[in-house]
Amino acid sequence: MKQSDLKYSCLIAVLYFGMNVNAQVTPQDTVAKEQKIEEVVLIGYGSQKKANVTGSIATISAKDLADKPNANPISSVQGKVAGVQILNSGTPGGSPRVDIRGISSLTGKTVFIVDGMITDDISFLSPQDIESMSILKDPSSLAIYGARASNGAVIIKTKTGRGKKPVFNFNSYLGIKTVTNVPDMVNSDQYIELYNEKLSNEGVTDPTKFLSRSNFPADTKWFKEILRNSIINSNDLSAAGTLGKLNYYLSVGFLQDEGNLAAGSGINSGSGFNRFNSKVNLSYKITKNLTIGDNFTFSKMRTDLAQNPLLDAYSSPPVYAPINPSTGNYQYFTLVNITNPRAKLDLFRSQTREERLLNNIWGEYKFLNDFTFRISYTSDNINTNQYEYTPVSTYVPNPGKSKLITRDSRTRNYVWDNTLSWKKDFGKHNLELLAGFSRTRNSYAQAYAEALNVYYNGDNSSLEIANGTDIYMTTYDKGSRNVIPYQDRIESFFGRLNYDYGGKYLINASIRRDGTSKYSENDRYRTFPAISAGWVISKENFMSDQNLFNLLKLRASWGKLGNPDVQRAYTLNTSIINAGAYYGNNGSPAQTIDQIIDPNIGWETTTGRDIGLEMALLNNKLKIEATYFDKDTKDVVYGIVQGTVSGATNWNNYITNAYSFNNRGFEASVNYDTKINENVRIGVYGNLTTLKNEITSVYGGSYLETGASLFGNSIIRLQEGQSVGSYYGYQVVGVFQNQAEVSGWATQNGAKPGGFKFADIDGNGIIDARDKTFLGSPVPKGTYGFGFNMNVYDFDFAIDFQGVFGNKIYNYNREQRFGNESWDLDFYNNRWHGAGTSNTYAMATNDQSIILPNSFYVEDGSYFRIRNIQIGYNLPKAFANSLSITRLRLYVSAQNPWTSFKYNGFSPEILNTDRVQMGIDNNIYPISAIYTFGMNLTF
Repeated sequence: MKQSDLKYSCLIAVLYFGMNVNAQVTPQDTVAKEQKIEEVVLIGYGSQKKANVTGSIATISAKDLADKPNANPISSVQGKVAGVQILNSGTPGGSPRVDIRGISSLTGKTVFIVDGMITDDISFLSPQDIESMSILKDPSSLAIYGARASNGAVIIKTKTGRGKKPVFNFNSYLGIKTVTNVPDMVNSDQYIELYNEKLSNEGVTDPTKFLSRSNFPADTKWFKEILRNSIINSNDLSAAGTLGKLNYYLSVGFLQDEGNLAAGSGINSGSGFNRFNSKVNLSYKITKNLTIGDNFTFSKMRTDLAQNPLLDAYSSPPVYAPINPSTGNYQYFTLVNITNPRAKLDLFRSQTREERLLNNIWGEYKFLNDFTFRISYTSDNINTNQYEYTPVSTYVPNPGKSKLITRDSRTRNYVWDNTLSWKKDFGKHNLELLAGFSRTRNSYAQAYAEALNVYYNGDNSSLEIANGTDIYMTTYDKGSRNVIPYQDRIESFFGRLNYDYGGKYLINASIRRDGTSKYSENDRYRTFPAISAGWVISKENFMSDQNLFNLLKLRASWGKLGNPDVQRAYTLNTSIINAGAYYGNNGSPAQTIDQIIDPNIGWETTTGRDIGLEMALLNNKLKIEATYFDKDTKDVVYGIVQGTVSGATNWNNYITNAYSFNNRGFEASVNYDTKINENVRIGVYGNLTTLKNEITSVYGGSYLETGASLFGNSIIRLQEGQSVGSYYGYQVVGVFQNQAEVSGWATQNGAKPGGFKFADIDGNGIIDARDKTFLGSPVPKGTYGFGFNMNVYDFDFAIDFQGVFGNKIYNYNREQRFGNESWDLDFYNNRWHGAGTSNTYAMATNDQSIILPNSFYVEDGSYFRIRNIQIGYNLPKAFANSLSITRLRLYVSAQNPWTSFKYNGFSPEILNTDRVQMGIDNNIYPISAIYTFGMNLTF
């Protein structure tokens, strides 16, 4: 083959399979130099040498984010950073939940500062465009962001151009997604056996009520019916460099994830997601002291939103076929009130399209040698269009009417920052002062429309409101049903002092004063101070003769934060009662208070402390950090029982500043990196975090029973002394084996052989609500991650492990039985079906006196996972140059290929956006294993 032919063949392969140079290991000839460069980390409104940082800040590099098949960049950080728990969503394009050092608020989110713009969602951002990421963990680091950072913050810096010669990168991968650990369900024979057994357990004797296999010839595996293997593909192209005084970085990318829900042919994919993103970063040096720039991001995303059929598939009897063979229509279930999962996935269609434009314009002027003034204006504009179409249900007795709903929303946010900094050295005294002013505005509006009798002809263009009847519409300014337009503003003044003496004694102090439009003038402004200090022991004279430590630093911090983003209302909810007031015998209309509100709801505040030790040994090859943290959050806004409010419908969920939390724990991380010789380099890392979360007080000594419930029996109870989201119910101490055991036990409603035996907690001989107890917490006692990487000649290998321990999951999928739902195979194999057959699993039944919130449904949530495995090969440099390219790397990877756990479900990684219900498995979209092949190209 001629050389030119080989070149074109390889380039074609690259274009198909893809490449990402950012994932490459450091070239061997730069390793020694790299160790001498001082690490710089991003801090609020600036950067700082890692050695001088006195707060708790974790740094993530571009190579930690590249080549991972995750739409959201933060997903790739899972298991990499101590003190940070990331729960990923199995839903394509779904955003993970980030908890930094526990749970500080029940409503707030971790924020991301992307090139100056503050947002709580970075699903629009390609991982390939990120240069570095800093995770701020302690209040002293966060206080400079004040009211926006009470739940933690992540600073993201996107890439810029370097060098005069343009550099092009093409990054791509192609992967297969497969759902793992699919629960085994009973087959038709086993279902009929359990169904008939259930009837017998409930005292049914009529032979016509029992099922016969001859009447139900189908044997459907419903999970297999709705799940499929799917494709994920990502392609990114970037160019970077300089043209005279202009520094530029340009990129475009496209990601497509088909999703694992298998909708019918010709219908939207059910859970598909695709994203187009573009990035332009420019900076221009007008004079020696004046630089201006623009960071521009535009993205378009489309998400198919199937009505998640996973719970229906779990509960659907296998005795039904998806299609009725006699009619050719979707099968209607008569044994149970459940929608046919196949029909639900095929017929219901919903889609969201989002366009987002984020633009940051900035200028920086240096004057009088030591001063720098920076101004930055960032706008974030989001337009979202969504439709939901429910067709006529031909597979049910009363099909009703088709319905189309559309929602068009607009989000307009901006941030205007102004900072003035002064940096001066006085011999060994190094001083840096920062002062700033910031203004933020966030606004949202939605136009809503709905119509009945819209006919869908197979083309989405037919889904128009005007094509239907009974049309209802609202405009942006009037709001919509359950959506009210809003606008809020925050005005901030802040300052910071960084001081060090010879790099040995370190002090950082900051203060921020935030004012928000969400509160009245009486409580509009709050001040958030912070201070931290460090002592670099290794620079002391008495350490000069030692050769063990390259760095030994002790640091401590204290800081305060606030959160104004809480639930609140200003107007009492009232109801009109006809003839509610009487004057003599004549009734007149009256108005009464329906719900009591607290108009004085104020700020949530968090105060945190930590103390840490940092070490670098063996010529900076081994780095160790250990930190103890303790933070208190007060006036957390959420509901409580307020039984003294007579007549109010919200007596059991009165919203106010009700709770105080404490989160404390220990975190440690170890990193070792060394070059064995010119051709071999190895690295090892590990981290561990322990956490104790506790509700330390509740307003008025009250509590709240909330969350998922079955027949009015709630699963969650928020109460002093317990962790957030703790489960509440009856403690199972066994299964009644015979009537003698029932008679010899405490009086228990509905007790019978084969039923759960509940503990008599108060010892009064009666099992009732007073015997409910706390059954476990969804908050892990610990999280950890560790990994190994190696480079041998032109090959590289990396493996990451991650896990949690000490948390519990509530298997609500198992509990919620209303009729003749199916069973999982584990239940079939272990159930009670006669004396001595089981003392842990109850009999098959729908008796609601047995199916109460109890410890049987509380399962171990611990797991150990291989998070990532990747093997790569770099083409020899000489061969790459012969193809007129700088670098070419091929790799294969596996994400989530194996997880060890005991939980009876798809995955123990449960993502609920509601932190109160964070451990309840209720129709959760499963995590997939992803196997990819990719290429990285630089030219």
